[in-house]
Amino acid sequence: MLRWSLKNLLTEPLRLFTSALGVASAFTLVIFFYAVFKGESEQIVAYPKHTDADVWVMQDGVSNMHMASSLLWDWKQTRVARIEGVAEVSSILYLNTVVSAGGKKWFSYVVGLDEDMSRGGPWEMAEGKALPAAGEAVIPEVMARLTGIGIGDPISITDKELRVVGLSRGSFSMANSVCFVSKTDLEDIMNTGGSVSYILVKAKPGVDPGELAQRINAGVEKVNALPAGEFVRRDREMAMQMGTEIIRMMTIIGALLALLIVAFTAYQQVTGKQRELAIAKAIGFRNRHIYVSAVFQTFVLTVLGLLISIVVSYTLIPLVPALAPQISVSISHEAFTRVGLAAILVAGLAALWPARKVAAVDPMSVFRD
Repeated sequence: MLRWSLKNLLTEPLRLFTSALGVASAFTLVIFFYAVFKGESEQIVAYPKHTDADVWVMQDGVSNMHMASSLLWDWKQTRVARIEGVAEVSSILYLNTVVSAGGKKWFSYVVGLDEDMSRGGPWEMAEGKALPAAGEAVIPEVMARLTGIGIGDPISITDKELRVVGLSRGSFSMANSVCFVSKTDLEDIMNTGGSVSYILVKAKPGVDPGELAQRINAGVEKVNALPAGEFVRRDREMAMQMGTEIIRMMTIIGALLALLIVAFTAYQQVTGKQRELAIAKAIGFRNRHIYVSAVFQTFVLTVLGLLISIVVSYTLIPLVPALAPQISVSISHEAFTRVGLAAILVAGLAALWPARKVAAVDPMSVFRD
């Protein structure tokens, strides 16, 4: 029966291929949205993920960076450094604000750095120097491309003008970019002194970050210390609620649309083969064979569409950042697995209705027609 079903499919290869292309286009749309969602959800926490710290210490009541504000007296950095298990501490000043560059405005994390910092700054450079001095700034390479500015050009943070001295890689997402300035400049912008936003703690070898965070919370008043992994997780959750949730909804809507296309295509495919299935019943195939044949043909169609989608997705989606550098994408096997399983299930169910109609047909009616 399965061999007959496959031969029946291949009698109209053009129809099979065009149907598979329709299914593949639906799959590719979903994979694209999922790739953007996954890419942005990772890129939006790129800064805390790439900061070489085991524990983050911040103001009590704060537990993330995205849309957060944290200020600590700088003497608390000295207190943290004395906690047992702490190998090294450094600190950053931090502000969520709008950066003006090349006549455009960008929402940005602005990170203030000491000139001798070993962590907390850009993790990869495209051009220029990584640690800005007073009056200088390091901006994302993508921001520079989108605004047409480069090394030596001015940008403005609130009412302060700074000169670009470096372009960083991997520090831009649609939800936010990360710009780096000197701590003294950011103190001037924020009109604050003697304060830091986050203390970055490096643990001694063998010291558990979770236990060290508990010691810091117990030893220094009015701070919140979190292991780096927990801090990144909370920051991603907040960012997802405030930005990438829109992309998630687009992905879900796209997936539902794709499943409808798959269901309709599967229905049309089996409906177009009703006469052949009826003839198969007339020559002796049982109803269960009719159902198996309908589901099998739909399965072949769906798998073929998925294979075409895999080729197209892995070929075209990685090219998206070159055409639209502000978009981060990340293709995962998980997306194909989820979409493929859901589509096969929906397609199989869609094939049962026309198969049921065939099963109810009087086999002799085929010959009378």
